[in-house]
Amino acid sequence: MSVDGFELLTEAHDYLLAAVRGVPEDAWGAATPCSEWTVRQVFQHARLDQLALVMQITGDAPAGDPFAPADALDGDGRDAVAQLETALEGSMKAWESVREAGAVPTPMGPMPAQAATAVAALDAALHAWDIARATGQDRPLGESLAERLETPAAQIVEFVRTSFGKFGAVVDVPADADRAAKLLAFTGRDPLWAPRAV
Repeated sequence: MSVDGFELLTEAHDYLLAAVRGVPEDAWGAATPCSEWTVRQVFQHARLDQLALVMQITGDAPAGDPFAPADALDGDGRDAVAQLETALEGSMKAWESVREAGAVPTPMGPMPAQAATAVAALDAALHAWDIARATGQDRPLGESLAERLETPAAQIVEFVRTSFGKFGAVVDVPADADRAAKLLAFTGRDPLWAPRAV
């Protein structure tokens, strides 16, 4: 299946924004499928990940460490949405500037621009699912999006898991599980994860 990384990134950004807009004000401290992080931290991580990938292109100074995300928000949920919108707009502009590039730098080494944008899309979509799941939103990772994310997942997940320890172990799912469940499981997420009842 041919994947347009730029179209995929737009869809994943929209998914991430929708999930963040849907976070109830009292749910930012909730546990997430990323067991060590709250919703606030997953939000900060997702925002900083998009910026970190762009910084590989622009050479700008880091805005923060995605792997040590703050457990605090600057302002309330509306401010979080505005911060994310700004980050995603900057991200898309940077990717557009290298649309025709043969290769762009990434933390995983040089990659064709289409492939690198698809990697950014994978990251945004996974964290959108984390946030939506943690806050009880009915925003599943759809089958079409999951299918198009299979290629970037195959390109980077195992490398990042073994080189940096940043994805959990593959989760077992039934052979007849849908594509979204299989993609989530491949990235170390339990597709059936649900918040604990309080």
